Amino acid sequence: MGQVLAQLIPLAVAAALSTVPITATIFILLSERRSTTALPFLSGWVLGTAVGLTLVTLAAHALPGRPRQLDSLIATLEILVGSALVVLGLVTLVRHTRTSTTQQPGWIEGIGSLGPLPAFGIGLALNVRPKALLLFAAASLAISGAHLDDQDMLILIAVYTAVSTSTVVTPTLATVFFPERMEP
Repeated sequence: MGQVLAQLIPLAVAAALSTVPITATIFILLSERRSTTALPFLSGWVLGTAVGLTLVTLAAHALPGRPRQLDSLIATLEILVGSALVVLGLVTLVRHTRTSTTQQPGWIEGIGSLGPLPAFGIGLALNVRPKALLLFAAASLAISGAHLDDQDMLILIAVYTAVSTSTVVTPTLATVFFPERMEP
C-alpha cells in the first residue's frame, strides 16, 4: 500500500493545487453570501471528488484480462493518461500566455452571489473538468494496479480525497468556524 500512496499523493497534490476550485473558494469566502454558499460548495467539491474517484476506480478495477495482461494494460493506460496530462498542461500554458491574466471568467465572479444549491452543483461540476478527470484516471489506475482489497481501496480513495480537497476544505472550515480571525 505504501507504493500506491507514493503514486497517489503527487496526483492528489496536483488536484489540490488546481487554480479553478481555489479561485472559486476565494470568491465565495470573500462574498457577502459566504455563510450560505461556502459549505454547500465545499460539500459538492468533496463529494464530487470522492464519488468521481470511486466510480473511475470501479471502472478501472473492472478492466478485463488475466493478471499479466491486466498489468500490461494498466501500464499502457498510465502512460496514455500521463501523456494526456502533459498535453493538457502545455495547452493550458499556451492558452494562458495568449490571454489577459487580469480577466476572470464571468461565472467565477458571480459564484459568491449564488444560492446553496447552485453552489453545491458547481462544487460537483468542477470535478468534471478535463484535469480532474485525468487525475481521477491516473489515481484509479494506481489503485487498481496494486490489486488491493476493497477496504484498502476505500482508504486510498479517502486519502486522495482528503489531500486533493484540502486547499478548499481548510480555508472554508477556518472561515466558518473562526470568521472573526479569518475576516482580515
